[in-house]
Amino acid sequence: MWTLTGFADEISPDLDEQLNTLTEESISYMEIRSVWNTNVLDLTDEELEKVASAATERGIGISSIGSPIGKVPVTDPLGPHLERFRRALRAADVMGSPYIRVFSFFIPEGHDPGDYREEVIERMGVLAREAQRAGVTLLHENEKDIYGDVPSRCVDILAGVDSPALRAAWDAANFVQCEIRHPYTDGYESLRPYIEYVHVKDALSVSGKVVPAGEGEGQWPDTLSAFDASGFDGFFSLEPHLASAGPYSGFSGPELFRQAAKSFQDLLRNQGIVWA
Repeated sequence: MWTLTGFADEISPDLDEQLNTLTEESISYMEIRSVWNTNVLDLTDEELEKVASAATERGIGISSIGSPIGKVPVTDPLGPHLERFRRALRAADVMGSPYIRVFSFFIPEGHDPGDYREEVIERMGVLAREAQRAGVTLLHENEKDIYGDVPSRCVDILAGVDSPALRAAWDAANFVQCEIRHPYTDGYESLRPYIEYVHVKDALSVSGKVVPAGEGEGQWPDTLSAFDASGFDGFFSLEPHLASAGPYSGFSGPELFRQAAKSFQDLLRNQGIVWA
């Protein structure tokens, strides 16, 4: 059974509005990136527990911690960032989340990503080992300007680290924005063995504009059909970015979030796919 979830801060910074909208859309999980305009890693233990308790009361689980871990220059010292990563592990523990979203470090502008391959794989391995000890799985999101921005380097990281605690979050829109104009054709087959989670948004290659799933060049119908045929059983996380999109967050508001949910659900209905 495929399960819908979503970046709740795309709806509103207010926790109650996040939970109300998810409930109204019959979405029983949320991915927490921020609440009350505060990044999840900057919430106090008391605030984490408050979010967890409120979500539980509404029957909503936490599918993933939408952390910014790995969204720092690869040339920065790892030590301070590792301490911040441990805060992500703490958030996952309090929230009962099986996943933490991570990235593979910004590459200096104008430099060859290959020059930093060994450093990236070493750092991702350090994160994966700590996650495995904590019983959490890391989800590497392909993102512009990081090492793992295109399918070949995503596979390179995942195969190089070779850990069950490091898997892939498939983001078709991000691939399109990185000039991979046919994500399914050019990336799905090589990445499928690692994919455990899917981010739901689409994009136009010429402008880079983010649009609802199925309205861009992310090859959503082909991708969904392939996931279905492969027996995929996991989360599809709405990350619409329909009102604004930045390097560390995005926003849609309640109505555009509902529009994104409807667009994706229509794609699923058209293929006869059942979801929860």
